[in-house]
Amino acid sequence: MSGRFSVPIQVVRAGPVEAWLVRDDSVPVVSLSWSWDGGAALDPAEHGGATALAAALLTEGAGDLRAAAFADALRDEGIGLGFSAGRDSFEGGFRALTDALPEAVRLTRLAMTAPRLDPEAVERVRARAVANARTQLETPRGVAGRAFWAAAYPGHPAGRPTAGTAETLASLPIEAIRAALGRQLRREGMIVAASGAIGPDELARLLETLFAGLPPGAPPAPPALPAFANFGQRVVQVAAPQSQVVFGQPGMPVQDADWEAAQVVMRILAGGGFSSRLMEAVRVQRGLTDGISAGLDSLFRQGVIIGAVGTENARVAETLSVTREEWARMANEGPTQDEVEEAIAYFTGSLPLQFTDSRRIAGILLALRRNDRPIDWLETRPERLARLNREKLAEVSKRLLHADALSAAVAGEPQGL
Repeated sequence: MSGRFSVPIQVVRAGPVEAWLVRDDSVPVVSLSWSWDGGAALDPAEHGGATALAAALLTEGAGDLRAAAFADALRDEGIGLGFSAGRDSFEGGFRALTDALPEAVRLTRLAMTAPRLDPEAVERVRARAVANARTQLETPRGVAGRAFWAAAYPGHPAGRPTAGTAETLASLPIEAIRAALGRQLRREGMIVAASGAIGPDELARLLETLFAGLPPGAPPAPPALPAFANFGQRVVQVAAPQSQVVFGQPGMPVQDADWEAAQVVMRILAGGGFSSRLMEAVRVQRGLTDGISAGLDSLFRQGVIIGAVGTENARVAETLSVTREEWARMANEGPTQDEVEEAIAYFTGSLPLQFTDSRRIAGILLALRRNDRPIDWLETRPERLARLNREKLAEVSKRLLHADALSAAVAGEPQGL
């Protein structure tokens, strides 16, 4: 890539809140994203899905505005506002034209400080969440995923569905939803990112107004993630012509010096579409599946490798065997020079393409902050990638990949397992 990619990031402080800002006045739009640790990790087991349901309810009416009136107020000003709960975090964000910023701040603050939680809104959103839980968790892929996480992290919130189950959601009392909001929406402990047509002084004033009404303190710390439990192979019988497989192994912490090298290794092995080794071996050469992929994911600031594949019941054993063979081959031999050059070129060339609008930029900044990256992380990334040669990636492959630790949850009627 010619030239040096640079994103000028400014640090803005407003009381206990610190934000990263990328200013861009080319379009009169501002995107703001913020996040706390917590999310579904703070849900008691018997109240699974409480935080996710609470997040969905924050835009269903606040203050003196019922759900329809609140939605109309957002639509009239062209404001996009949303909240979500992940496995280990709770996020909020809005996107608005600069002229609509005062109204975006007013409505967002109202949503966080005075959510209505009207009974009809709660039951409507609950019904939707229950239906989604049944759809997502009762399909073969959902069953396999649920079995994988439960076996990988038994007894820990990471092993439970983020959005709860149909059973926990159906019995969730309103007090549990209020409690979820009370422990999560706090004045402190948040990280903030912003992008668009706004200067640091104006952003500081906006942040002070936006979060001033929240109760003091930070959310409670989520429980630390235990070591990945290598459970081998687990089969859940589901009547279906195909089996769905979710497989994975331990990864590495996001702060590990080899995190980026591991991302390159995983792209070569399993994340590069038809150019990945797994796609070549499992689909192209043997026709075992329409698609297979795996990647390095982060949760609780730790890492896990997670992948998925679907195949005919009669060919599940062969698919897993070939996958493990390719896993071991990469660990033992590392990548080729051509694979290294292609992967490095992809990561280097795709970086500027991620900065195409304010919403994406704010999201990227937020992810960097969640992973405790330094402020020059993006600027120095091409240089770090350029230093990754074949020998280094072979070393990281051997360290990262362990075919004997590759666990798999299978949902279907597999033969030969």
